[in-house]
Amino acid sequence: MSRLRKGVSTGLAAGTFLTLAACSGGGSSSVPGVGGIPGVSEGPGAHDVGLILPLTGRNASYGTRMRDAAKLALSAKGSPALDVHDTNGPGGTEQAVRDALARGDAILLGPLTATETAAAAPLAINAGKPELAFTSDSTQARPGVWVMGLTPEQQVRRMVDAARATGRKTFAAFLPDNAFGHAMGDGLARACRDAGLKDPQIVFHTMDAQNIDDGLKALSAIETRQPAAPVVAETPSGPSAIDPTGEATSDAAAPAGTPSPATTPAAQPTPIAPPPFDALVLADTGLELGRVITALQTDHIDSSQVQIMGPALWKAFDGKLGALHGAWYAAPDAHDRLGYVAQYRALYKQAPSPVSDFAYDAAALAGSLIRQGGVTVDALTRPDGYMGVDGLFRLRPDGHVTRSLAIYQIQRGGGARIVVPASRDVAIRPS
Repeated sequence: MSRLRKGVSTGLAAGTFLTLAACSGGGSSSVPGVGGIPGVSEGPGAHDVGLILPLTGRNASYGTRMRDAAKLALSAKGSPALDVHDTNGPGGTEQAVRDALARGDAILLGPLTATETAAAAPLAINAGKPELAFTSDSTQARPGVWVMGLTPEQQVRRMVDAARATGRKTFAAFLPDNAFGHAMGDGLARACRDAGLKDPQIVFHTMDAQNIDDGLKALSAIETRQPAAPVVAETPSGPSAIDPTGEATSDAAAPAGTPSPATTPAAQPTPIAPPPFDALVLADTGLELGRVITALQTDHIDSSQVQIMGPALWKAFDGKLGALHGAWYAAPDAHDRLGYVAQYRALYKQAPSPVSDFAYDAAALAGSLIRQGGVTVDALTRPDGYMGVDGLFRLRPDGHVTRSLAIYQIQRGGGARIVVPASRDVAIRPS
């Protein structure tokens, strides 16, 4: 694992800042900065790292924070310059990429969305320049274009591996019928196939409450799991061989040995059989998640029999998910980014958005490679990977990125704690 972060202490204690940009010396001297940040220049020449982001328009709040994160990553003396282009400027994404290529940038960072990435990728590939895109749409990955965002497949694959380690073998998914739900489903199918497991049963649902109820009933096979209603023996009414007159009204009229109603043992409830899977992937948020939780309870699906798993999006509101206690989601270890957050806040007087982490890591990686001799596919895809602010990541030759994610478990009172730490394959070493 290449050392992108140079620690100022041996641990990852809260408040410790590890700067990716300081992993090695050498390279060109620092160019005059803007806004008090060295290593960033708006003038012509010596622009090594191209940054393609929305700096105006509806995604400008994301773009500007990502730009600031990239500046921070390249703020050390000797870092390459940052060449910034707005995807919402005249000519849009394509013109922004052309401008960056015309200025001789060694690598392109961005753009933000899948649509913008689809427009930028052919230009970067034709120019022979690597691109680290910030989209989380894994379908945009290809040789030469890496998807740096946290993808549904990364999350699902991590949870499948962890669930298998606890003995889970039969996976299913109940997902919203939208792009994100289908991406989670595709990721689950690939993860199960790669692990040699049987194909998961995947059901998609609409936003309609009845469709959610019906879909989960079918997936969970609740009607076949319900025990048959017990047969209750009723006291005969009217004339009988025991009571020819049909007038017996007390226990005294019953023959010896007949148990009285007060002493008849109460029927014990028959346990409901588990569903036909032992791990279930969800992807809903908001009102639809509330409806899914109600349906799970109705169909007797809980963590005592099934490992419920969800998206990293749950991290933003896991304090409200006590009803899903025992469920998992996979996400970066928040502890890893504390130093970065402190540095960002000190410089920019606000907290970084999570997506800015990808811009920081991409810029730090680009700066490190340029200082060490240049950006090449072999260097980008080194097998041991890199340690970023969100943990270990590796760029694969096919454009996909693998990430070491922690497994969080929802607690009974809400909130979550890490139950499976993120992997750190190689001990952190100063360069």
